[in-house]
Amino acid sequence: MGTPGEGLGRCSHALIRGVPESLASGEGAGAGLPALDLAKAQREHGVLGGKLRQRLGLQLLELPPEESLPLGPLLGDTAVIQGDTALITRPWSPARRPEVDGVRKALQDLGLRIVEIGDENATLDGTDVLFTGREFFVGLSKWTNHRGAEIVADTFRDFAVSTVPVSGPSHLRGLCGMGGPRTVVAGSSDAAQKAVRAMAVLTDHPYASLTLPDDAAADCLFLRPG
Repeated sequence: MGTPGEGLGRCSHALIRGVPESLASGEGAGAGLPALDLAKAQREHGVLGGKLRQRLGLQLLELPPEESLPLGPLLGDTAVIQGDTALITRPWSPARRPEVDGVRKALQDLGLRIVEIGDENATLDGTDVLFTGREFFVGLSKWTNHRGAEIVADTFRDFAVSTVPVSGPSHLRGLCGMGGPRTVVAGSSDAAQKAVRAMAVLTDHPYASLTLPDDAAADCLFLRPG
């Protein structure tokens, strides 16, 4: 689905959103993103879609770009999916909350059970949620608070859910991800290494770890198509 939570399960669909011109004009600067080369971003977006279809054999669902939602292509923040359940998130930034509307409709059309966040005190960005195949880790960051993490635990009660403090401007999955069914990959920054150490203390499951030079390279999903 292009959203966290399904990475260690089997999936048949991928959900992406087109690149709006507003992102290229620098309207994503509020989220710390530089202005993009629009043509290059659109080419890379097309390559991504092709790999999802041809290399992984996924059915690709593409939402149209929306100029009023410059960060709309970052679909990972809008839902947490595991099995047949999709938790629609409540992004920290009010300007980003309309992004979930199109995602909700697409997931409903796929027949997933939709869970909404009704608590206005909760904030939850999907890229603060890491599913290992055995348990969830939720990063407590600028973007996601304790109440958001509690709602993840309430939604996915078949799995343990632990909270991990995240320092700096990153989401948890901007620091680490799953490189295999039992392998956590993480960047080499202090923030990334602190997060991995916290996860190791909290879990009852053994994971191998792999440290990468750049934090951004650790933001990945391990997929089993089919």
